Amino acid sequence: MAPRRPRKKRRIPDSKAMPVGAVDADALLSLPQEILDEVLARLDLRDVVRTSALCRAWRHRWETLPSIDISILSGKQALRTVDCVLLRCSGRVRRFYVSLDELSARRLDDWLLVLSRRGGVEDLYLRPALQPYEFFSLHSIVFSWRRLISVDLFACHIPPLPPDFEGFPVLKELSLVNVNFQQNGEYQLEEIIETSPLLEKLILSEVYIGGDEFIEWEIRAPNLCHITICSNIDYGWNFAELPCLHSAVIDLWEYVGHRDFAKFLVGLVQVRKLCLYIFYAPLNGIKILETLPCTFDNLKSLKLFMDFCELPPILSVFCLLKSMPNLEKLKMKIYNGEVQKIELNGEFLNAQWADGMCANLQILEMTGINWLPNEISFMKLILSKARLLRTLCISHHDDCSVSHVDPLHELVTCGKASAQTQVLFKGTLKGQPMQFHQTTEAESQS
Repeated sequence: MAPRRPRKKRRIPDSKAMPVGAVDADALLSLPQEILDEVLARLDLRDVVRTSALCRAWRHRWETLPSIDISILSGKQALRTVDCVLLRCSGRVRRFYVSLDELSARRLDDWLLVLSRRGGVEDLYLRPALQPYEFFSLHSIVFSWRRLISVDLFACHIPPLPPDFEGFPVLKELSLVNVNFQQNGEYQLEEIIETSPLLEKLILSEVYIGGDEFIEWEIRAPNLCHITICSNIDYGWNFAELPCLHSAVIDLWEYVGHRDFAKFLVGLVQVRKLCLYIFYAPLNGIKILETLPCTFDNLKSLKLFMDFCELPPILSVFCLLKSMPNLEKLKMKIYNGEVQKIELNGEFLNAQWADGMCANLQILEMTGINWLPNEISFMKLILSKARLLRTLCISHHDDCSVSHVDPLHELVTCGKASAQTQVLFKGTLKGQPMQFHQTTEAESQS
C-alpha cells in the first residue's frame, strides 16, 4: 500500500503580512458609507485623489463622493486639475479655490456653468496667479448661487446683476479687492450687501466703479462684525446702523477732507476695535475733523496711521480721543513724518485737552517716529494726563538719523500722572538691538 502524501496545511492569511495600505483600506471600508464620505471630505483634494492607490476597491472611490473641495493655488496646475476633477467626480463642489493663469481664466466660464448645474458652491475664491496680474471676468451665473457662504475675489470684472437676482441668503463673508464694477455699480454693491442678511465680514479694498458722479448710499448689514474699506475715491458710501460691529479698518486716503467725515464715522459708533488712516495734506476747501456728534462708548482699541507734521491729522487725533472715553489701547503708526511743517508746543496741545480724555488709557504705542518736537510733546502730554497709563512703547523709523538719547531721557524724567507707567524703547544702538525699560517714576528720578 502506497504511503499517503502528507496534506498541505492551508495557510491562513496573516493581516500583518498584508501591505499596510491594503490593511488600512480594508479597515476603512468597514465603516458606514456616510462616515467614510465625511472622512474623505475633510481631506485635501490631492490626498483624496491619492486614496485611489490604496487598493483596487479604492481606485474610483473618490469619484463617487457626494461633495468635494477644489483648492488649486498654482496657476500652472489649475487647467488640467479642474478639468479632470469636474469630469470624473459628479458630486457637488463645496469650495472652489483657484488661482488663474491665462489659460485657466479662459476656461473659467465653463467651470462656473458646470458648478452651477450642481447647485453652485459654498465658498468661492478666485484670483490671478501671476504678477503682474491680468483682470478676469466673472460670469453672472454666480449671482444665482444661493448657497454661497464666502466670496473672495481679486482683480476681477464684476458683471451687472441679473433682473431676477434674489440675493445671497446665507452669505457670511464678502471680500472684493481690486475689482471693477460698471457704471452705477454703487447701486449693485448696495443691493448685494442688503440682500445678504447674514453677512458678518465685508472687505472693500480698491474697488473701482465706472462713472464720474456717485450718489450717497448706505451699507445695511445688521449682523456685520467686521468691515474694511480702502479707497482713494469717494463712492458715496455711508453706514446704516451696524449693531453687531466689532472691528473696522477705514483707509479713505485724502478724500476724507472733502465730505462730512464725521457723519461717515457715526455709522461705526458700535465698534470695539478701530483702525483709521488719517494722514493727508491740506488742500483747498479741506474739512478738518473738529467734533463728532456721537460717543464711541464701546471702543477699546484704536490704531491710527498718521503723521505729526501737519495740523489737520493732529487735530483729528484730539477730536477722536474726546469721543472715546473708554479707550484702553492707542497705537499710532507714523508715516511720511520726516519733515515737520508746523511746530505745536506743549501749551497748544494742552489747550486741546478735554476732561475725560484718555481716562481709561492703559497702553500707548508710537512706532515709526522721527523724534520730532510734535511727537515728543504729544507723548509728554499723554504721560502727564493719563492716570491709568501702564505702558508707553516707542520705536523710531528705520531711517531715523536723530539720536534717541536726549528725547528719551526727556520722556523718562517728565512728570507723569501714573507712578506705574513703564517706558519701553525698541530700536538699535550702534547697529545692535537694544531696549530701554523704565519701570516707575521713582526710578526715573534716581
